[in-house]
Amino acid sequence: MSPVMSALRRAAIVAACLVLTRQAGAAEDTAITIYSSEQPGAISPDLYRPTAGAGVPNGMNVPGYALVRHERDIKFESGRSTLKFADVAGLIDPTTVTFTSLSEPRTRVLEQNFQFDLVSTDKLLLKYIDQPIVVERALGDHAETIGGTLLSSVDGLVLRLNDGTLQTLHNYSSVRFSALPGGLNTRPTLVWDVLSPRAGEQRTRVTYQTGGVTWWADYNLIFNDGKDANSGVLDLSAWVSIINLSGATYPEARLKLIAGDVHRVRPELRPAMAKRALELAAPAMDASQGFTEKSFFEFHLYTLERRTTLPNNSTKQIELFDQARQIPVKKVLVYHGQASEPYFAGSPTTDRDYGVASNRKVDVYLEFRNEKQYGLGVPLPAGRLRVSKLDASDGSLEFIGEDRIDHTPKDEQVRVKLGSAFDVVGEHRQVDFAVDTKGRWMEEEIEAKVRNHKEQPVRVMVKENLYRWSNWKILSKTHEFSKEDSRTIVFPIDVPKDGEGTVKYRVRYTW
Repeated sequence: MSPVMSALRRAAIVAACLVLTRQAGAAEDTAITIYSSEQPGAISPDLYRPTAGAGVPNGMNVPGYALVRHERDIKFESGRSTLKFADVAGLIDPTTVTFTSLSEPRTRVLEQNFQFDLVSTDKLLLKYIDQPIVVERALGDHAETIGGTLLSSVDGLVLRLNDGTLQTLHNYSSVRFSALPGGLNTRPTLVWDVLSPRAGEQRTRVTYQTGGVTWWADYNLIFNDGKDANSGVLDLSAWVSIINLSGATYPEARLKLIAGDVHRVRPELRPAMAKRALELAAPAMDASQGFTEKSFFEFHLYTLERRTTLPNNSTKQIELFDQARQIPVKKVLVYHGQASEPYFAGSPTTDRDYGVASNRKVDVYLEFRNEKQYGLGVPLPAGRLRVSKLDASDGSLEFIGEDRIDHTPKDEQVRVKLGSAFDVVGEHRQVDFAVDTKGRWMEEEIEAKVRNHKEQPVRVMVKENLYRWSNWKILSKTHEFSKEDSRTIVFPIDVPKDGEGTVKYRVRYTW
C-alpha cells in the first residue's frame, strides 16, 4: 500500500467517526430531479472524462443540473451547536440549500459553511508540518519504523528525529498520522451553526441544486423496407442516459426527469441553479415499472416508478417506454441544388454568380408521426436517433445513420436524416439570368436534374431557395410546387428506374 493510501484510509476513518457522532445511523431517503440539457442529443465523451493529470471529473462542463433532496434522521443538541452534513455533491450550489426539520419545525440553521477543502496527499502533509508523524519503510525482508517531527514534504519527507538529527526519506511504504487535521474533510460537507429547542433525534429534509448532472434520450430504430422504395416500417425503443459527475452518489433514489426548455439565469463564470424547489411525493413504487409521464407546468415530467442508484462518475441507461413496433414510415429523398445555403441579404442580390454552384448529393430522410395509433403518441424528449436495418442474408443489424431531434410533442412529425443516397444524384445549373437595376427587376431560369440509378423508381423533393430577394413570382415551371416558406419552394418529381427527371422554372424578382 502506498504511503498516501495508508494515510488517507486512516484519515477517512477518523472523519467518518466525527460525522457519525452527529448523525443517528438510520434511514435516509434520497430523491433527485434532473433537468435535461438545452442541447438536444448526446454529449461528447470529452465532457465527462477525467481532467488530464488532475484525476477529477470535468463535471463543470456537463451542461445540466439537478435538484437533490435528502431526508435523514439527525441527532441534535439542545440550544446552539455545530453540525456537519456530509455526502453532498461536490458541485453543489450552496446558495440553494434549504433545511427543514420535519419533526421539530422550530429547529433552524443560523449560519452555513460549505467545506470543500478535501484530503489530498499534499494538503495532508502540509497540515502536519511541525507535527509528529510515523514513517515506515521496507528494508529487505523487514520494515523499519521512524518517528519524528515533519519539517518538509517537498522532494521527500524531512524529519527531525528525537535525538535532534535530520533525516530525508524518499522511499517509504506508509505514513501514520495521529488524527485528521482540522479544516480537511474526506467528502464535501455542509457545516451548520444550528439552533434546536430540544435535544434528540429529528427527521430532517435538506434540498439543494447541483451541477455536473444531465440526461438525454437515446432512440434506437430498426427500419424494414415497405411495399415500394418510398415506404417502410420502424421498430422504436427509447432509453434515458444519465451522466452523474456531481461528486456524490445517490443510492436507491427516487428519480424524476424534466423535459423542456427551463429558463435559467447564467452568471459569467459558473452556471447558477434555477431558483425553484420541487416537492417530491413518496408513492409506493413497483420495482418492475418504468417511467410514467405527465404535463408539468409548460414542461413534461418523467417519474421512474422504482428506485435506482446513480453512482458518482458514471453513465446509466434506463428504458424510457416500451418498444413501439411496425410504425409506418416514409423514405423521403430531398435534393437541395445549391452547394451551400445562400445568405438572405438585406438588399436584392444582383450578382449573377452568387449561389449558383451545384450540389450533387441527394439527402435521405425517414419521416413518421408520433401518434398513439402507432404505439407512440407520447412527448419525445430531445435526443439522438440511431437507425439500423436488418441484413436478411445473415440476420445482422447494420447501422445506416443517425440524427437528433428536439423536444417533440405527441401527434407531431419526426424527420430523421440518414445521409446521402448512393444511387441517386443531382445536377443544378443557372440557365439564364437578366437584371435591370433601373427598372428594379431581375429574372433567373434554373434547371435541376435528378438521375436515378436504382432498379426501382423513386420520388425526389427538389428544394429551391429563392434567395435573391423577398418579392418574387414564378413565371414558368415544368412541375407544380409547394411553398415551404416565404423564400423556399419544393417540386416533388417521380424519377423512373435508371432514368432522369428534370425541373425547370423561371422566377422574376422585383423591388
